[in-house]
Formats: sequence, structure tokens, C-alpha cells
Amino acid sequence: MTGLFSFRYVSVRVEVIYKRKPMSDHIQEWKEISREMAFQKYSRKIEKVIFQLPNGKESDFYIKKEGPAVAVLALTKKKEVILVRQFRPGPKKVLNELPGGYIDANETPETAALRELQEETGYTGEVHCVTPVLDCAYSTMERQCVVVAECEKISEQKLDATEFAEVVLVSLDEFRSLLKSGQMTDIEVGYLGLDNLELL
Repeated sequence: MTGLFSFRYVSVRVEVIYKRKPMSDHIQEWKEISREMAFQKYSRKIEKVIFQLPNGKESDFYIKKEGPAVAVLALTKKKEVILVRQFRPGPKKVLNELPGGYIDANETPETAALRELQEETGYTGEVHCVTPVLDCAYSTMERQCVVVAECEKISEQKLDATEFAEVVLVSLDEFRSLLKSGQMTDIEVGYLGLDNLELL
């Protein structure tokens, strides 16, 4: 009886707070004045974009121009998470990461996920697209969160010339701990994938 009462009390409190603070409709999209390429090398592009702010003034912003990408939460038949261990120049650290990469032209997220997974790890499995996520507030990238289950190894890695990586298999508990540590990229994809599989 006490537990039921506590639950109903919390529900009422949440409803009251929501009614007190409705979502504001005062924030509107800014008007884009101009856009030009500021820097480009390899697949890296930076655009200079000028917006008109709500106060009427104009300001420039430097936006990463990036295409759609995919990140993959892949699990073996033993429920081991398949990660890629490699050095990352940005943080200057060796990280265990989810497989992934850019989605090529005319590729679906599912096709790109299976291609990247096999190229980086040699594994493949049953693919399911979960949801797109925004990569960064100053990037045009939309990253697709994809789950690949029941994975089996069918080939060796097929890495690019600048890729030096090894495959790491970790338990679900180890993966949850890695997510909580914050010491990896695409953390939101890991949580969304686990939630989709009801493994949180």
C-alpha cells in the first residue's frame, strides 16, 4: 500500500510541475543570411554561416559540413558487444569504440551498418535501425543508431590505409561500465541500442 501511494504521489507532482512550466514557443529558427566554404581537406569541411539573430544583429558561425553517418551496436550470439580498439587523434587516446562510418550515396542506414561492421570487424548479423541522433550542435551530421544482433564472424578486417584497429569483445556488464565512464565516442548510440534490445 505504501509503495502504491508513493508512486501516485510522484505522478501527481510531475504533472503539476509540467503544468507550471509549459514548453516555451518564444524560441524561433534564425534566418540564414549567407553560407560559404571556409576550409576543406579530405572529408573535413567547415562552412562559415551568417545568421540574423533574434535581436536583429548578424553573427557568423563555423559549422562542420558532414554527411549522414551510422554507428553500430553489434552483439554476438553469446551477447558479447563487438568493439573496435584504435588510437584517436582528437583526444590522443586509444579508445574502444562502436563500429561505424559515413553512409555512402544510395546506401540505406542498414546497408551502411553491415558494410562498416564487416569492414572494421569481420562480423555480420541481423540488422535493425533504431533512430537517428544529432551529432553536434555545430555539425550538419545526422548519425543513425543501428543494432546488429546474432553476429558471426565471416571474414577478416578490411581496413583503410590510415586505419590501425583491432576487434575487442566485451561482456554486457563491461560495456555498461564503459558507457558510464564516458571514455568512448557515440555513447548515446550505446544507450539507445541497449534500450531498444531491453538490455539496459
